[in-house]
Amino acid sequence: MTKDENTKRLERLKNIVLNMPELPGSYQYYDSDGLIIYVGKAKNLKKRVSSYFHKEVDRYKTKVLVSKIMDITYTIVKTEEDALLLENALIKKYNPRYNVLLKDGKTYPSICVTNEPFARIFTTRKINKKFGTFFGPYTNLGAMYQILDFIKKMYKPRACTLNITPESIAEGKHKECLKFHLGICGGCCIGKQKQSDYANNISAAKEILKGNTRNIQKGIWEQMQKAAEELRFEEAQELKEQYMLLEQYCAKSEIVSHTITDIDVFTCLKDENKGNAYVNFIHVKKGQINQSFTFEYKLNLDESEDEILEVAIPEIREKFSSDAKEIVVEKALEWNIPGGEFFVPQRGDKVRLLELSMMNCKQYRVDRLKQAEKLNPEQRATRLMKELQDKLRLPSLPMHIEAFDNSNIQGEDAVAGCVVFKKMKPSKKDYRKYIIKTVVGPDDYGSMEEVVKRRYGRIKEEGGEFPDLIICDGGIGQMNVVRHVIKDILELNIPIAGLAKNDKHRTNELLYGFPPQTIQLKTDCELFHVLTQLQDEVHRYAITFHRDKRSKSALKSELSDIKGIGEKTIEQLLKKYKSVKRIKEADYSEVAKIIGNSKAESLWKHWGKKIVKDN
Repeated sequence: MTKDENTKRLERLKNIVLNMPELPGSYQYYDSDGLIIYVGKAKNLKKRVSSYFHKEVDRYKTKVLVSKIMDITYTIVKTEEDALLLENALIKKYNPRYNVLLKDGKTYPSICVTNEPFARIFTTRKINKKFGTFFGPYTNLGAMYQILDFIKKMYKPRACTLNITPESIAEGKHKECLKFHLGICGGCCIGKQKQSDYANNISAAKEILKGNTRNIQKGIWEQMQKAAEELRFEEAQELKEQYMLLEQYCAKSEIVSHTITDIDVFTCLKDENKGNAYVNFIHVKKGQINQSFTFEYKLNLDESEDEILEVAIPEIREKFSSDAKEIVVEKALEWNIPGGEFFVPQRGDKVRLLELSMMNCKQYRVDRLKQAEKLNPEQRATRLMKELQDKLRLPSLPMHIEAFDNSNIQGEDAVAGCVVFKKMKPSKKDYRKYIIKTVVGPDDYGSMEEVVKRRYGRIKEEGGEFPDLIICDGGIGQMNVVRHVIKDILELNIPIAGLAKNDKHRTNELLYGFPPQTIQLKTDCELFHVLTQLQDEVHRYAITFHRDKRSKSALKSELSDIKGIGEKTIEQLLKKYKSVKRIKEADYSEVAKIIGNSKAESLWKHWGKKIVKDN
């Protein structure tokens, strides 16, 4: 690979990384042959993968790995624990060259409840459903042992490996052990626990392991209250600890379940604007996700999601040689597929798998959009302008937007600023500052009327370019003032919108029309963020101008009281020193070089400073 080819390769990979989400998941690196050479996990995909491409990376293995990467894919999940499970499954399936951990067949432990007459509950890394029911696997070992301890305290299942049956108990073949005397075991082997009571305890333990804890929590709470009322405080405290322990239990994986043996999951998401569709495929084998890919389809006509899946499902199943009998989809399809049957789940793990699949579809669409806009920044601006045009029903794209803001303190040093956005980006060379001339006192509406009249009156006289949209910061009041100037006084036809704030002084509404109406716009969408950016920018611009003017006014008033110091001299000093404090700290000879000896002597005498001249 030449140097130029390698540079292009790295640029392409870094562009992929820049558009990755800051979510948990698993990432995969591919070589030039399209083989997976590394599988990793991350709490934050973007942050983790970007670390491989930092200049300061000095590990030899990492450098070699990066030099082999030709493509990157990833799968997002809901939790960091799920990312661990997914990484484990993918490493076992693909056996990537550069992975070291998790290749030895080691897997995460599960909890087994045996099928024996007096069932045992224990942890294991081997899954054989002939021996019992399995729950997990658990990536959080602390949480797993915590729930096991809770079950042992609550239900006291046996821990021994003896072959205990009702017959062996009746024959007295067993003797109590130390754990019985310590209160850890209920003594089922010597008849201290009936088989029916023991079975009920095991059933309750299974419900806890499934995550169905609400009724059990309620029962423990009622027992705790009763114990407290009867002044059995030690027992009540034990029940409280059990209740809190059960409440904190959250170790069950959302995307892995041993009850799911071999299924395919498909979701479809259409992008009407681009004429594309995205189909995500997830395959679950023996309770674990071992494949997850999203494919992009170009729509020639306005095909429905059913029609897209009719093409995509057989194609993808053939590509991955999947023969799963059960195919999970979001809604019933009117067609059949050889060797498979469609299933629409209503609850449980399969619904969560559908949600996860759709999450990957949406993220893939976002990534594709970001990648396209990185290559063509104009595309993002056009999309946002088109969205704003549609929302406000404007006659043309709002290529040129202007906003105004006033700033003063009790009417003193009143100023205004005009900020210009072109193609949804600040055009700072077109910003304008205005000193309020005709308004006396704190009158925001009067100041706005003066500034708007001066700006657009001048543009009208000079035949300049008018904006495609004016955005008012003050809501309905400001909109009415601007409309009066634009429509009634200047007789212009410029669309006017407004941004209104809520009781907490946060912008929450976009207004348009007369009388103004609220335009439905989500406050977390990209367009709203651009509009609030414009609003923040005009605030900053006006306030900065006001502070500068107020500061200069204060300085001028202090210096102008000194005899022999005029406006020109003040301007010279402020240009050099910026503040009176710095003038006082300066050397006499340095100041004298700027304004002359006589004026410098006037300053030093006024401040009572001793004149020290350089030799």
